[in-house]
Amino acid sequence: NISSPICSGSRSSKTFKPKKNIPEGSHQYELLKHAEATLGSGNLRMAVMLPEGEDLNEWVAVNTVDFFNQINMLYGTITDFCTEESCPVMSAGPKYEYHWADGTNIKKPIKCSAPKYIDYLMTWVQDQLDDETLFPSKIGVPFPKNFMSVAKTILKRLFRVYAHIYHQHFDPVIQLQEEAHLNTSFKHFIFFVQEFNLIDRRELAPLQELIEKLTSKDR
Repeated sequence: NISSPICSGSRSSKTFKPKKNIPEGSHQYELLKHAEATLGSGNLRMAVMLPEGEDLNEWVAVNTVDFFNQINMLYGTITDFCTEESCPVMSAGPKYEYHWADGTNIKKPIKCSAPKYIDYLMTWVQDQLDDETLFPSKIGVPFPKNFMSVAKTILKRLFRVYAHIYHQHFDPVIQLQEEAHLNTSFKHFIFFVQEFNLIDRRELAPLQELIEKLTSKDR
């Protein structure tokens, strides 16, 4: 009875979540290209604004997928440093600890290690993004009435991965020379959630000082 690598609990044996692709040629793909082009200009405040004549739900959907992919990639580079031993709880500094619940499979919040929490979190987000009734990829298919509240929950949870990386794994980020990449990604994320008021200020508290530092230059 050979145990399969999936059951062995070793994270390094499995690659992290697959990238979620936006279908080429679709309107959402065009929106993503627009976002990338304005990001290239270096003005993040401009880059997050709703393009003229576009649907807010669709703009939030495209950017949520993009942030999922970015955080996925950033976290993927430091998974060797984020282990059951190094991070027995999911935290963002000594004052903030997160317990996992998704409301369906796990209703009562459970205390778990950071790698397990982030695995739950990213799997949960991926499931939401893959749900065509929540994130329709076909043109003309309407977004559900509760789309914004779903998007807000996704972004609130993705923020926790940034918070964990900054608080617990910033040294390896510097060693890997990813500091600028992480800061730009996070700054883009913050400008986006601020522009559309998507995350409650209380939720952002673990990184409040950093947020003020990163955003004050661009007032």
